[in-house]
Amino acid sequence: MNWWDIFVGFILGCVEGLTEFAPVSSTGHMILTKSFLGISDKDPVVNTLIVVIQLASILAVVFVFWKRLLSLVGLYKVEKLEEDHTYKPGMSRRQRVRRFNLLHVLIGIIPAGITGVLLKDMIKEHLFGNTTVLLALVAGGILMIVAEKVNIRVTAHTLDDLTYKQAFYIGLIQCLSLWPGFSRSGSTIAGGILVGCNHKTAAEFTFIMAVPIMVGATTLDLIDSWSYLSASDLPLFVSGFITAFVVALLAIKFFLDLIGRVKLTPFAIYRFVLALLFWLIMM
Repeated sequence: MNWWDIFVGFILGCVEGLTEFAPVSSTGHMILTKSFLGISDKDPVVNTLIVVIQLASILAVVFVFWKRLLSLVGLYKVEKLEEDHTYKPGMSRRQRVRRFNLLHVLIGIIPAGITGVLLKDMIKEHLFGNTTVLLALVAGGILMIVAEKVNIRVTAHTLDDLTYKQAFYIGLIQCLSLWPGFSRSGSTIAGGILVGCNHKTAAEFTFIMAVPIMVGATTLDLIDSWSYLSASDLPLFVSGFITAFVVALLAIKFFLDLIGRVKLTPFAIYRFVLALLFWLIMM
């Protein structure tokens, strides 16, 4: 058994699980981690591993939000707005039906989906360099601080308060995450705050939108990378997948509790520090 492969899978799984859903850029962390481990950015096996462990992170989201996800496709029915500030005694049955639905998710993912398809080749050719990722870390941090400083009235305290217009605007802002290093979570949570969501609602919408987006993107990448897989790499992939799932599961629950208390500014500062570290390594 190759213990180095298991170690690499464990480390990358931890990094993926911790950073995929926090607004700190998993791409930036992966580049730094591979650099510390002496792994080339062009290593096809490790790059395939990263695709696989992203699927593990998505599986963790499905595990946490399974009721919500099943309700979107009509397989789970929740009638009352449990623990929802909008619930009032005397509401009719129709008023008590949860209003967050599949259309919100589709509206949210369409802008980035279309933009990603149109600009896929350009993004891979021009935006995956170390310098562009560094700049994205800084730009994403600035957006997060702006979102905190602008005093927007909160109108969406839960997912059931989210309007289609808000979902669309969040989707537009999510297009920024196509710039590697900008962070999908960072852009969508900041976008949610800018259009009137509280922090937890913006984070939950971000996580739920991630499921179809990342399943689609990682599946396509996995098909392209399938030829690089071999039986000898199984310990690497198993170690990475299990680690990423467990760590992401814990990180999601921790982050949902944390984001309502600490807001986005500490994450923005962390991004600036990471960018500085990135720059020092590049020198």
